[in-house]
Amino acid sequence: MIPVAFDPIYVLPLPENHRFPMEKYDLLPKQLIHEGTCEPDDFFSPQPLPDQVVKVIHKAAYVDRLKNQELTQSEIRKIGFPISHQLIERELIIAGGTLQGALKALEVGIAFNIAGGTHHAYSTHGEAFCMLNDQAIAARYLLDHQKAQKVLIIDLDVHQGNGTAEIFKEEDRVFTFSMHGQKNYPFKKEISDWDIALEDKTNDEVYLNILNDTLPRLFNRVNPDFVFYLSGVDVVATDRLGRLGMSIEGCKQRDQMVLEYCHKQSLTIQCSMGGGYSKDIKLIIEAHANTYRIAQHIY
Repeated sequence: MIPVAFDPIYVLPLPENHRFPMEKYDLLPKQLIHEGTCEPDDFFSPQPLPDQVVKVIHKAAYVDRLKNQELTQSEIRKIGFPISHQLIERELIIAGGTLQGALKALEVGIAFNIAGGTHHAYSTHGEAFCMLNDQAIAARYLLDHQKAQKVLIIDLDVHQGNGTAEIFKEEDRVFTFSMHGQKNYPFKKEISDWDIALEDKTNDEVYLNILNDTLPRLFNRVNPDFVFYLSGVDVVATDRLGRLGMSIEGCKQRDQMVLEYCHKQSLTIQCSMGGGYSKDIKLIIEAHANTYRIAQHIY
């Protein structure tokens, strides 16, 4: 059994021009159950996080203004969504799913969040569809409750985890690694503990060779006891926001490389899905489903 956080509020109605990031959250669990990769009992409905947990990572003033829907128009434009009570509740549930998944992973080795990967959320503001940084919140919770001593965040979404880098820039117990498109959003990058910037149209061979060379050095350098993996599939060539040149198979090999390495090192891992914006929704679902298929095979 691989625990998977999912709740129907992930797919709340949005205006047509805001819908493309959301549709996959409804279709992916259906596909995983249909093909037998997951059973219905593998899924759990997370609870929204209480304010005191969120405010350890995000400034209290920002959290209060967000929940009271008092953000400025400029702040709302930066996030990219029309703010509503439902949307904020969804974000709290997503973050809750990552934290609950991390705790479940401590029991079984690995857990997933159908959503999550909101790595553009800073301590003081949100941006790019991200309001609260789910993996940052969960990482800090594990550390503060002595569930982990050294956390590694592996961010392989095509966009740099700028919010995560900002949040943990002075936190020695968390090591942030981001491998992303050099010319892609965010156009002004933050400084992670280790950044690898890739040229446009980077293909499978180049990407996988870099990752294969990097992973042993990364784990030897950090020596983590817990790993958060952001497995965005916006690295594929068909992605509308990606700019890289990977195939679905190359993306699958990427996930296999990361998960096999963690498993061989007996490391606990929580995975959040991150980005995926190909025009054909079937390609997005296939790429995300591969991550679960590999996990079932390895674990």
